[in-house]
Formats: sequence, structure tokens, C-alpha cells
Amino acid sequence: MSDVPARDREVVAGAIFRGGRLLLAQRTSPPALAGRWELPGGKVEEFETPQAALARELREELAVEVRCGTRIGVDVQLPAGLVLRAYRAELVSGEPVALDHAQLAWVDAEELLSMDLVDNDRAWIPELLEELRALTPRGPS
Repeated sequence: MSDVPARDREVVAGAIFRGGRLLLAQRTSPPALAGRWELPGGKVEEFETPQAALARELREELAVEVRCGTRIGVDVQLPAGLVLRAYRAELVSGEPVALDHAQLAWVDAEELLSMDLVDNDRAWIPELLEELRALTPRGPS
């Protein structure tokens, strides 16, 4: 058992949905992950809640304000005792800009399956697909 508080070992990722699409960010580093896609986010700092950390990270990485929602999917274990967790994030203001990433992409369910996601984020594909399919407008029956 670690002496480090759980919040200091958490990394958060934001699932931002809009118009039946999910926002993905293309990594620039480290070299092993450069060019691969992820849900944007980052480490929870000391004395931060996961929600506050995600809002801060998305402000820093995408220049947007978000309202953090519920968890998505499973915990993903990372090296050094870290845990990665995904949360829904609703855009409150701003249009996402790639400040820390090579580029951004809004993807639908089919496109999500073809993206070269970082391995850690692949654990959430079932829940992300379910959300995308629920948000996709249906044509007349």
C-alpha cells in the first residue's frame, strides 16, 4: 500500500461529446506515443479533485471551459502506482484548440474504431461507442 494519497496517483482523461462525435487529441510526445490519439487530460495535482484537475488540464491543453460529469469505463492501471480514469466533460465555453497536441479530431463511432488510440484509452472503447451510438441522430423510420 502506498503512502501517497489516492488523488495524487490519479491521471484523468476527458470524454467530450458534441453532435454525436467524440473529441480526440493526437499526441506529440513521448516518441513512443507521438502520432497516436487519446482523450485529453493529465495528472491530478496535490489538493485537487479529479474534476478540478480535468477542468484545469482541458483549459491548459484545449483552451476550453468544461463541466465535469460522471466516470466512464474502468480504471486503467499505469506504471508507478498511477491510475487513469475517464470522465465525461461537457463544453461550457470555447472551441477546442490543439495547444499541447499535434491536432484534434471529432470522431463518430465508426471512426473511433479506426483511430490509432494509445493502448491505455482502448479500455474505454465499449463505453465510448455506447455513448456515441446513443447520441447519433436516427433517421426517420
